[in-house]
Amino acid sequence: MKLIRKILFFPRIIYLSAVIIIISFFLTNSYTNAAEISQIEFIGEATLSSKLSFQNTEIGGLSGITYDAKNEVYYTISDDRGQKAPARFYTLKIDLSKGKLKNGDVVPVGVTTLLNQDNQPFPPGETDTEGIALTNKDSVFISSEGDVRKLINPFIKEFSLASGKILTTLPIPNKFLPNKNGKQGIRNNLAFESLSITPDNQHLFTATENALIQDGPAAKPNLGTSCRILQYNLLTNRPEKEFLYKTEPVAEMLNITGMFASGLPDLLALDNQGHFLSIERSFTGVGFAVSLFQVSLEGADEIQNIDSLLAVDSQKIKPVQKKLLLDLRTLDVLLDNIEGLTLGPRLPDGQRSLILISDNNFNSLQRNQILAFKLKIESRFIRLLRRLIPILQR
Repeated sequence: MKLIRKILFFPRIIYLSAVIIIISFFLTNSYTNAAEISQIEFIGEATLSSKLSFQNTEIGGLSGITYDAKNEVYYTISDDRGQKAPARFYTLKIDLSKGKLKNGDVVPVGVTTLLNQDNQPFPPGETDTEGIALTNKDSVFISSEGDVRKLINPFIKEFSLASGKILTTLPIPNKFLPNKNGKQGIRNNLAFESLSITPDNQHLFTATENALIQDGPAAKPNLGTSCRILQYNLLTNRPEKEFLYKTEPVAEMLNITGMFASGLPDLLALDNQGHFLSIERSFTGVGFAVSLFQVSLEGADEIQNIDSLLAVDSQKIKPVQKKLLLDLRTLDVLLDNIEGLTLGPRLPDGQRSLILISDNNFNSLQRNQILAFKLKIESRFIRLLRRLIPILQR
């Protein structure tokens, strides 16, 4: 009988040893703290009233948003090209203290005008500011799409939170810049919409909303597009890597307007290991289709040295990994033109909040819409432990 017990116990020792080896691997692996979303829950919507003004400035065109945990406020960039007021970002208070979001919980408390290299407001038409990301130095990076028709280049600049003055300008690789013959660079209004900084403040990421001209076609009904994710090293302020991001094809619905738009309007870094949330947003003729994806750079090919995807066999390039987290059309909400997202504070139950914001295009038929979600974010190591603990307790 003792011999039988020893025989039965022996495989368990082998199993436990294997478990210890696996746990040790994760403890020493760089992806141990990689963040994954295991659950998402919609917790409410708020809308800023139409034609709302703050300090004599109409609030609208809200295309990107970032959270300042130290001051418990949000900064949101307007993509107004200087027609309503000079280039600017707003400061918002968003009350999630009850674990829900409703009308009246979003209040503007500040507006900051961006200044050019001469410390003057940007002239009308020189900017199309779309993305915003907070640093740990009381500043924000802001991206502008420029204007391809006028050969105004896109930019990514760092601005002071207090004064709006330029602190840093990041170099843009030549392949992204438009040229006179129209055969290279970004497409108009389809450039650097997204902007995000990793939690350790070591890297900044942006992405094109659609393919560069030399990389393939723009998105259209039943066809996705090939975007580039661009990674900057904030220790050197130099671009260092690029990755291929392929958007999903969007089925064309009833389209009485003849208009269609689709692309990648924002990215949000979840950790320092190349894991993100992304928004894919399409206008389908009768409304907006918006999806949230989990994104990983793990295993993706670097394409920094490829100037044109059309000049190579792009089918052999490994794009970033994507997993659908939520199709917002499944919510009981009339979606608007969602373009920005940011992590917010922890909610009363300890889970992390996520905020999405829409660009109303200063159109009376659209809304400045804010959506709130509750996220359960776990590291790979924690998820592994949760799976192993019941087994070890047997």
